[in-house]
Amino acid sequence: MARIERGLQVGLFFTRWLLLAFTVGLMLCLLLLVYRFFADFYQLALKVPDLSWHALVVEILNLVDLALTANLLLIVVFSSYENFIHKLDREGHAGWPDGLTDVNFGALKQKVLGSIVVIASVDALAWHLDLEKYTDTSKLRWALAFPLTLVVTMLLMSVSDRLSRRDQKAE
Repeated sequence: MARIERGLQVGLFFTRWLLLAFTVGLMLCLLLLVYRFFADFYQLALKVPDLSWHALVVEILNLVDLALTANLLLIVVFSSYENFIHKLDREGHAGWPDGLTDVNFGALKQKVLGSIVVIASVDALAWHLDLEKYTDTSKLRWALAFPLTLVVTMLLMSVSDRLSRRDQKAE
């Protein structure tokens, strides 16, 4: 019976390599975001002479959204690989940023939620700058409520993580 249990544990342990497919897929999504960024940048560059400054700022905020989404993807890719698949070899890579290579699960939750809050806030700002285009401003309230809800969630998760770490130290 112990051999069967050990075999199941080994099999379960190696299933973590299945996550590599998702990690590779997310890395490829980064290429899609780069393509979209430069396609949008090209379109923006062609329209700049005809845009008001409000419209220009909104378009630039859309590019910022793409950049923030790319940063979020990169954090998830590194963290997923480091936490669930295989430890990264940092010995020969002293210049690697700590924020990418040393992200535990609690820090990952905070970074992901923080990134989503910033992305949602940038979208809300774009809505605000383009307000005269919309007749129904109730959507703007939702656009503002969403990041605020995530901020509250982030704070609650932070308190929960802190209490959890304190309980672990007490043991």
